[in-house]
Amino acid sequence: MRPALEVADIFRRHGPAYRLAHDGHLGRVEHRVMAAIELCRTPALGGHVEACDNCGYSQVSYNSCRNRHCPKCQGIARERWLTAREADLLPVPYFHVVFTVPTEVAAIAYQNKALVYAILFDAVAETLKTIGADARHLGGELGFIAILHTWGQTLTHHPHIHCLVPGGALSADGSHWIACRPRFFLPIPVLSRLFRRLFIERLQAAHEAGRLQFFGALGNLSDSRAFAATLRHLRKMSWVVYAKPPFGSPAHVLAYLGRYTHRVAITNSRLVSMADATVTFRWRDYRHGNAQKLMALTANEFMRRFLLHTLPDRFHRIRHYGFLANGCRRVRLATIRSLLVATQPAADHDIALPHPRCRDFDPTVCPCCGGTLRIVSTMPRDTTWRARGPPAWP
Repeated sequence: MRPALEVADIFRRHGPAYRLAHDGHLGRVEHRVMAAIELCRTPALGGHVEACDNCGYSQVSYNSCRNRHCPKCQGIARERWLTAREADLLPVPYFHVVFTVPTEVAAIAYQNKALVYAILFDAVAETLKTIGADARHLGGELGFIAILHTWGQTLTHHPHIHCLVPGGALSADGSHWIACRPRFFLPIPVLSRLFRRLFIERLQAAHEAGRLQFFGALGNLSDSRAFAATLRHLRKMSWVVYAKPPFGSPAHVLAYLGRYTHRVAITNSRLVSMADATVTFRWRDYRHGNAQKLMALTANEFMRRFLLHTLPDRFHRIRHYGFLANGCRRVRLATIRSLLVATQPAADHDIALPHPRCRDFDPTVCPCCGGTLRIVSTMPRDTTWRARGPPAWP
């Protein structure tokens, strides 16, 4: 069922004025994301007509834009990804570890998205690999999935990485599985300090190589002395790393992971109203007991915040590392499973448990009689939309 208000409705009504007001500051990616969201599931992208075999019911279905920033186009992609990951689950506890950068780094990242986000991934991966391989902790090879998010609940720019990590490591010689202590993964202070050092080292190297660009209020950071002063300040700060308790079962792992993998800055379900040029949406205040609150922004500010989180072309925001890396995952997982069967014949974690999915809606079932809907004709793209502008909000 279509929500009463969608992100697309906001862009359709206020997007043209926003483009005119910010034309010199919108990049190619932002323009393309706006157009995709505005045209998603409209005649501009074409579609098809479906009819029921039994009762003759018919309906028009318009094509999706499939843009990864569109709130309406992530459901199917998420389900396919989770289905593929279901085969990778191990019968062990899983931990959720979050790595966050300070506000000063977030500002630099916004002006250098591809480079700084890549540095963030590299620093997180090296941190987990190094501490996991240390004999004082686990002493083996970790495997984990890392997912980049760039937003907070109020749509501000807040880059951080969510990691889903099986609770243990594969020994260096591959002869045994090293389980972590119950309800404890790795020491957070150690992770935080190493993460801070590795990130700053990579950021400094990028600056020395002339790969960072600075504009506006950050323009002074082009000077090496000013940048060095910023790094000294960052070294004195505590960088937030947070590990949540392990999940109850692999089924819970997938259900939880599905909330993070293919998310966009805000979902349509959080939108409350659009009155004149004001957009109101729900958000959770984590600093005050996870309380749900309402925030009202002008349509221009809402769109500005939403577009803060567009990603560069071909940038991968979900990455696999260690024994879950794409090149070795199948072989390593087979080895680990055989080791776990030998040492844990009666595992508490049932990997066959189904995880909640969106199975209630079947697009091939007639909503009137339950018969089968079949495509009877196709509709070409409506190329005249460029002259008319995007569809108007009803």
